[in-house]
Amino acid sequence: MAFGLAGIAYGKKALRRTLSGLKEAALKPSTVPKGYFAVYVGEDREKRYVVPMSYLNEPAFQELLSMAEEEYGYEHPMGGLTIPCREDMFIDLISQF
Repeated sequence: MAFGLAGIAYGKKALRRTLSGLKEAALKPSTVPKGYFAVYVGEDREKRYVVPMSYLNEPAFQELLSMAEEEYGYEHPMGGLTIPCREDMFIDLISQF
């Protein structure tokens, strides 16, 4: 039983390190960890999110990409991948993955 608790404690530390690294990466516009990509979300003021590449396989995320293509095409003045939806809807969606 002690081994299980030690594993959980190690997992929590690793998760905290990962989350803190993602927050730092989200603050630095030029820094995106390997295996992640940045998207800009929002209607009025776009906020930058750094999300895992694995989200590209999710059908709901693919639908968001289709919406972005319809809205902006492939030439967007911002230069980044912009998702045309409300920020709260985006957060709800990615929290389900």
